[in-house]
Amino acid sequence: MSKKAEVAAYFGVPWPTLNDGLTYHDIVRPTDAGLTLIKFYFRKYKNSAPLLGWLQRIQNKQITVDGKVVTLPDTELRAGAELVYHRLPWREPDAPYLLQVLFEDDHLIVVNKPSGLQVLPGGSYQQRTVLTQLQWHACKLTTTSSGCQKAHPVPVHRLGRGTSGILLCAKTKPGKSRLAAYFAEGTSVVEDKYTNSECNTMRKICKIYRALVSGVMAMDEVVIKQPIGTIKYPGVAKGLYVASPSGKPALSSVRVLDRDLENNCTLVQVEIQSGRPHQIRIHLSFIGHPLIAAIKDLRIRFLGTVDITCMRIK
Repeated sequence: MSKKAEVAAYFGVPWPTLNDGLTYHDIVRPTDAGLTLIKFYFRKYKNSAPLLGWLQRIQNKQITVDGKVVTLPDTELRAGAELVYHRLPWREPDAPYLLQVLFEDDHLIVVNKPSGLQVLPGGSYQQRTVLTQLQWHACKLTTTSSGCQKAHPVPVHRLGRGTSGILLCAKTKPGKSRLAAYFAEGTSVVEDKYTNSECNTMRKICKIYRALVSGVMAMDEVVIKQPIGTIKYPGVAKGLYVASPSGKPALSSVRVLDRDLENNCTLVQVEIQSGRPHQIRIHLSFIGHPLIAAIKDLRIRFLGTVDITCMRIK
């Protein structure tokens, strides 16, 4: 990846009042053959709406079976039938839309993600995401209508919606493969139980957070090796990520930058040696200093040298 001059530019389009809605696709399995339309949806998606809610959606012509609108809730389904539920457009929660470009070359674009903006679609945020702004920006730069259908930059890692900081986005397949491999290598060295210093020398991407934590930390430096796993939790389909002895290996290095005795908090630098979900929050809580706020830095090493250093944006 050839380095170009750093860019101090912004892009972004204000969000429309309503998004474009969503479509959900299902194929009726043999075990579900014979179920009525409303029973199928209520059984499979009962957490999305009550029975009367699904009845209203069917009668509102929001569901098709094999491409045809069906308004009778008692319609029996056959195995292999293709169902599509069309969710109507809705107003998503407020979110910022401007992205600052920190670096860009032929394979990579690095942006400063603001707090409050989700990276990828999920939950109530289906349109108001970094991915959408990247798609719109790529379309704007293309003069032909067909260009909007072509490849666009995609994030190669995630930042929590409330976290601000540096986000790497690949513009090409080789760029995406290279960056994904670098992130995977960072997690693999932790799984192989290398020491903290060994991880530092082996990894090509350093993930560093500046974080404000509750309480005044006594030690200047702490290395956290607590595994992270999931537990069942109501309303969370994939489970809740927590500190768990039976979880996957995780490693974080914490260094104190400043102590605020008056406000009972500490500014720390946290270097994440692995990429477990919610790792910074879980590890800081594990040592008794819950996270208040964080901003992310990244340093990328190629072939043992630092080609790109994206530091904190104040």
